[in-house]
Order: sequence, then structure tokens, then C-alpha cells
Amino acid sequence: MTAPRSQEAPERLTPAQRLRRAANLVNGSTVLGVAVAMAARTDVRSGPRGLVLAGGYSWRLPVAGAFTLGNVVLCRCPADKLAAQPALLSHEEKHCSQYAWCLGLPFLPLYLLSAGWSMLRTGNPGTANIFERHAGLAAGGYPVRPRRRGPSEAEA
Repeated sequence: MTAPRSQEAPERLTPAQRLRRAANLVNGSTVLGVAVAMAARTDVRSGPRGLVLAGGYSWRLPVAGAFTLGNVVLCRCPADKLAAQPALLSHEEKHCSQYAWCLGLPFLPLYLLSAGWSMLRTGNPGTANIFERHAGLAAGGYPVRPRRRGPSEAEA
């Protein structure tokens, strides 16, 4: 007896996507992502381009509508809805590559430092965050222009 085959042909990953998936598995960031997704009781499913989609994330932190741990994209919406938002999915996919470039978990403190710097400069954690800028501010739902400080704020 054989397992039933899907009607859809399996997606062929590019060499870069295969390398990113392997790097994030080896560096532990995808393992962390799957562990968080399972602990949060999300709906975990295979996504496009070597990603894992975890829909229905309901924990308070982080407050983002979607975030990435390794090759796992966790989102508050159902995974199907995330898959139907190509710009946001592409934005989160770029964060997956950033995990690989940062050798996995070091991405987290680097990202937090960059978000703090962005908050100090613009009042928003993404606008001046180098990781968000490289992933695409608009696709991630961040304002593109920094908030301008008025004269009363500069004197305070």
C-alpha cells in the first residue's frame, strides 16, 4: 500500500532556498520556530519556498501580526490568509535569510538592538531598523518615513 499522492507537483526550491533552509535548521533557529509554534498551538503547515507557516498565533508577545523564527513564519491570522499575502510573505522570507546570514539565534539580539535604535530615532521599531529596511518597510506594514521631531520635542 502506498501513501496517496498530492495532485499538486512538489515545489522545486532554488539552491539558495535549499541552503537557507539547511542553514536555519543547523543553526537551531528553525527548531526554535517549530517549538514556539507547537507550544503556541498554531496550525503548522508547509509553505512556499521552503518556509513553514504557523497560523493562529495568539500569545501576547511579540505584538506583530507576523514574525519569523528561522524558516518558520508565525502569524496571528490563519496560515492560508498569510499565504495569500505575497508581499508580506516575501517580507518575512527575507527575515528567514537574515537568520541564516546572522548564523541563527544571534539574529534575535541584533534585531532587538536595531528595533531599539529605530524607536529612539523615529518612534517606530521598524522605520530605522536595518533588518526591516532590508526586508521592505511597506511590505512589513512599517511607515517608510521617520517621524519628524518638532521644536517642543527637541527641547524636552
